[in-house]
Parts: sequence; structure tokens; C-alpha cells
Amino acid sequence: MENKSKNLQIGFILHFVFKKCIFAFLNQLHTQSSKEVAAFPNHKSEKNRSMSLSKNQIKLIRSLNQKKSRHKHGLFVVEGTKTVQEFLSSSFELDALFVTDALHSTFDAFNFQEVLPSEIKKISALTNPSGVLALFRIPKKEMLDARGLVLALDGVNDPGNLGTIIRLCDWFGISQLVCSKNTVDCFNPKVVQATMGSLTRVQIHYVDLERYLQTSTAPKYMADMNGEDVYKSNLPEEAILIMGNEANGVCQEIQKQCTHRLSIPRFGILQKTESLNVASATAILLSEFKRS
Repeated sequence: MENKSKNLQIGFILHFVFKKCIFAFLNQLHTQSSKEVAAFPNHKSEKNRSMSLSKNQIKLIRSLNQKKSRHKHGLFVVEGTKTVQEFLSSSFELDALFVTDALHSTFDAFNFQEVLPSEIKKISALTNPSGVLALFRIPKKEMLDARGLVLALDGVNDPGNLGTIIRLCDWFGISQLVCSKNTVDCFNPKVVQATMGSLTRVQIHYVDLERYLQTSTAPKYMADMNGEDVYKSNLPEEAILIMGNEANGVCQEIQKQCTHRLSIPRFGILQKTESLNVASATAILLSEFKRS
């Protein structure tokens, strides 16, 4: 009986100690949990803060690298601090804006979703993302205003060339850029990046170029190595200047519509350079049209 009484006392003591230990452990766990909650404030209660990118968001943004997906969703991607600012200040409609912590103050006036730099890399087409990426809606087609000097592109395929040409149009005050349907899409991310915001100020129209030229009464000029020296030509204020594909130039069907041919003379001693880059040639010719 004595041993049994001692065992009961020991059991009672162990049970009491065990309950105390459990209570202390739970109390410590609750205190630690409260500290962790305080260290991570509620993002939803703060302006312009949000959660990580969802898988669907990443999938959608990546798909916009393809022309088919851009036109299906009516969206295109803009990257780079300056370029995004240009589009935000334009008539283009913003759909979504993703910003890293480092650029909060730059875009604080806009409703954006905060993302980590590692997340920007997942959706960016750039080797070194700037920390901001925006989605804008592709605008509705507008009527072509054929007054003044119009630039027309026949099968320009390189995104960098088209982007540079759009910037040239902006620089020389060419408001209308007409493109054949086989010219690279102006909402291609590489084109948008190369325009540095000039896409917001130049109207671009994709048309059946041969039919468009047939219906226009304006004089039509094209670049040709055997054409008239552009520096000796009297160029009109109203005309259509046609620039061709990087490798093949202006196609035969479009050449038949041209009324004038212009050449840019070579001044090198050896005269071995076969041709100029289409964007470089466009810059020279636009300059001469505007100077005349």
C-alpha cells in the first residue's frame, strides 16, 4: 500500500509538471507567432501593395511575346522606366502595372502590383530588366490621314529596324506610318522597346500596300541604288516614301507603283559598301524631304 501511494504521488507530480511544460511551450509559440505577424504587415491594407505573381499572370505575360496572343487578348508589353512613363502619359489604356520596391516612388501615382526582382525576370523579355513592366491595351484602328509626307514600309522584318524607324518618324514629324501586312508587328516587345516611347506619337497602319498605293494620287518615291541623287532632287512636301525589306528591298509589285526613284550616293574611296541599313537610309531620306 505504501509503494502504491508513493507511485500515485509521483504520477500526480509528473502530470502537473507535464501540464506546466505544455502550457509554457504553447505560450512561447503564441508569442513567437505574434511577432512574425507583426514583421509581415497586411499588404492589402497598404496602397499599391499586392501578392506575388500568379501562374496564370506569368503564363499570360509570357504569351504576349507572340503576335497571335497579343491580338487574342488585345494586350502588349512595355518595359523600361522611361518607356513605361511615356505610355502612362499618353492616350494608351493601362491594363496592369508591375513594379519592384526600388521604383515605388517613381510610379506611386498609379495603381500597381508590387513584385520581387526575381518575379520581374520571369516575365521580362530583357536580359537586364529595369524593375517595371506594364501591360497596355492595343488601341482601335484609326483612319489614315494621307496628308503631308507619309512613310510606307514593304516587308521590314527586323524589330530593331522598325522600332528605330518609328523613332525617326517621331523625330521628323511624320505622323503616319503605313506598313505592308508582312512587316513585323509594331507591338512586338522588341519593337516597343526600340521606339523608346515614340510609338505613342506615331499612327501605324497595316494595309494591303499595293492597293493603298494604287488608290493614292500622291507622288511615290522609293530608294534605289540607280535612282536620282537625293541631294540634287527637288522633293515635294506631300509624297509617299517607300522603304523595302532588309534583304530584298521593295518587291516588284510595289516597284510598279513608284513614280520616282532616289539614291543615296556613296562618298567612300573604295565604293565597296553594297547598301545601307534600312533604318539608316530612312533617316537620310526623311531628312532630305524635310529639308527641301
